[in-house]
Amino acid sequence: MFIGEYSHSIDPKRRLALPSKFRGELGSRVVVTRGLDRSLFVYPMKVWEALAEKLGAMPVGESGTRSFVRLQLAGATDVELDSQGRILIPDYLKEYAGLGKNVIVVGLFNRLELWDEDAWKSYKTDAEKSAGEVAEELGKLGVY
Repeated sequence: MFIGEYSHSIDPKRRLALPSKFRGELGSRVVVTRGLDRSLFVYPMKVWEALAEKLGAMPVGESGTRSFVRLQLAGATDVELDSQGRILIPDYLKEYAGLGKNVIVVGLFNRLELWDEDAWKSYKTDAEKSAGEVAEELGKLGVY
């Protein structure tokens, strides 16, 4: 399980070291794809395969579904962790997420998210403002 947030840097060769505590669970290859809110999602291969199968089974007759599936699948790339636990972030994904030198790696149960440091701070500030309201709604659903 992935939890927590960690600050890392992208080197000049577009390599990003993933937190050492996650590397065993990630394995030697991961999939990086466009995430939501201008982030990138990083999936262990097993999790990605299950998700890709669900996405591939989505109805192609609905334009919104088609667009989302295209962004997720066509935007995905599988990458190998090097001996130092680094992954190479392709230019198109780096640009999509607006990643600068400083990146926040966020653990979210079965995936990681990669955020530009400033974008993460801004997002987190906004999310914290509505956390109480969200907790109330989750309480109504019996989740929280």
